[in-house]
Amino acid sequence: MVKKSDFVLTPYMKSDDRRAAFQILNTVVPYIALWVLAVKAAAVSLWLLPPIMILMVLFLLRCFTLMHDCGHYSLFQSKKVNRVVGFLLGAINAMPQHAWSRDHAFHHKTNGDWERYRGIGDFLSVDEFLQLSAADQKLYGFIRQPLMTLPGGFFYLAIKPRLALVFGVYDFARHWLACSKRDRNIRFKSVVASHHSKHWQSKGEFWDLLVNNLFVITSWFVLSYLIGPVLFLSLYSIILAIAGAIFICIFFVQHNFEGAYAHQTDGWDYLRGAIEGSSYLELPAILRWFTADISYHSIHHLSERIPNYNLAACHRHHQHLLKNVKTLRIDEMLSCAKFILWDADSNRLVPLPTPDRELSLPQA
Repeated sequence: MVKKSDFVLTPYMKSDDRRAAFQILNTVVPYIALWVLAVKAAAVSLWLLPPIMILMVLFLLRCFTLMHDCGHYSLFQSKKVNRVVGFLLGAINAMPQHAWSRDHAFHHKTNGDWERYRGIGDFLSVDEFLQLSAADQKLYGFIRQPLMTLPGGFFYLAIKPRLALVFGVYDFARHWLACSKRDRNIRFKSVVASHHSKHWQSKGEFWDLLVNNLFVITSWFVLSYLIGPVLFLSLYSIILAIAGAIFICIFFVQHNFEGAYAHQTDGWDYLRGAIEGSSYLELPAILRWFTADISYHSIHHLSERIPNYNLAACHRHHQHLLKNVKTLRIDEMLSCAKFILWDADSNRLVPLPTPDRELSLPQA
């Protein structure tokens, strides 16, 4: 039986600031240059835009993956540098990096424990699904079908962080008003200390969310003025939606697949969660570059402190220990889309019920 001590991970956990800086430059600079090229191409013919937009999507996807590394404090040696660069990459992706990284860290701590973490789509257990009304069951399946990743990706990146700030500030204002009614002389610091928001979990997360929103929304107005609102918003919306959809799909198939380790908390094993609860997505070299080798996902879950530029070497070194890792090809990704329910009785992921396949409530 494989043990974590069988893996030699420490040598691969060393961050290289030069490689990290080069990765930032060869990602952010081309992305900005592609925006300039797109504007110039649009002035000639809109038919020149599709290939440029494909590259923009891929570079934006790489920006997100590098932001993900910064969230694990693995890209650069310095925690502060990872925070600063992660914030800037998050702003490019319209995603507040601080809260996102905290949520993602929880996923790493609980991977394969489906009682505590229900995946990127807040998936239900069989029991929970069967207790929904027929209409809600249909809605559950509809919003989790592959085509919905396009609007879902746009909402996830462009809309959700803005709503989090608006709703969070509204909740705080209501709390402040309630406190003032009880005590007219209450100090602002006391109001802040007594407020517990579901939209941020710390003062640092609030400021990250606020500054990210200010940066992103200001950039929308500035670029709309410089480029023109129709061209900018059209390009931006399409690129953000597709990049978000690809990110969601990749993350999904790395954890939702036939035979994935999906255990209850009782008896859950971290190592099995990393090895059997994460897939290896077989991608062409060019796509591995644009996704910063996140396809080596089991190694990444064995140690999130391994920077992306060391994942492939670490994977090759431990191939003999990774025989139980599920290997997926691109043409197999769609077949994973049906695994959107968790069967707590059998500790596995299952498809939705169909006329020829029914689910039943667990016996009491």
